[in-house]
Amino acid sequence: MSPEGRGIARGHLPAAAGTEAFRILHVSTGNVCRSPITERLTRHALAHRLGGPVAGDLIVESAGTWGHEGAPMEANAAAVLADFGADASGFTGRELLDEHVIRADLVLTATRDHRAQVISMGHSAGLRTFTLKEFTRLVRAIDPATLPPLDDGMGERARTLVRAAAALRGWLLAPSPDADEVYDPYGAPITFFRSIGDEINQALEPVVTALTGVTTPR
Repeated sequence: MSPEGRGIARGHLPAAAGTEAFRILHVSTGNVCRSPITERLTRHALAHRLGGPVAGDLIVESAGTWGHEGAPMEANAAAVLADFGADASGFTGRELLDEHVIRADLVLTATRDHRAQVISMGHSAGLRTFTLKEFTRLVRAIDPATLPPLDDGMGERARTLVRAAAALRGWLLAPSPDADEVYDPYGAPITFFRSIGDEINQALEPVVTALTGVTTPR
């Protein structure tokens, strides 16, 4: 079992009998800025939509292609999470390993370079690895009525969503090379961190809606 505080979602119950947990892996460079923000905002948004902690059939984690193993989240990243009411506690960075890619059902990267690095690791990762913004663009084009109901399990709904997004990838191209990038705020002032946090939060909104079938509560 993975140790607490290494980017792994904590407090999850075991997956329902006969099901496997669906794992979302967020990837950036150092695993101290973008991917921790994305990981914790994903968890926060899921809990908000579902009215409580996410059940054990969905696990959200993160790692870095040059991950600072054991490092704390950047203070500005934690401040951004606080702005959204998300929990930054207990996080430590980790380096991306083969095992993380092997067990991930969906890999969402900050940039196209990160996506290429994950795919180059093999493990048939190509059909389940996207940049975050690329996945958002594809998800927007998927009719939610074609996804299994949440009663069938979030894992089943999520796996169907990933397959549908992969099928659309060659048809819905980015309007520009930069459209699928989330730029690195490392070393930047808090204002830039906040702009990156807003980008990430906006990109996650349709993804979380598709996963849960629940729109943003008003």
